[in-house]
Amino acid sequence: MHPLRHPRNAIFLGLIFVGIGFVYWAVPYFLGVHVDYAGVTMLCVLGIAMALMAYVLIAGSPND
Repeated sequence: MHPLRHPRNAIFLGLIFVGIGFVYWAVPYFLGVHVDYAGVTMLCVLGIAMALMAYVLIAGSPND
């Protein structure tokens, strides 16, 4: 049994990390302190990688 009903729903796993990256950018930006753009970029790219990995793993697993 798949943990997700359809493999395209794996995008939501990636959106979690992109959302965390947005918060990681927004809080310092609106507080007026230094924004760590490298960290924001890493979190957004991690979200893309996690969504792609989850899609591949779920799409390739058997339908038992």
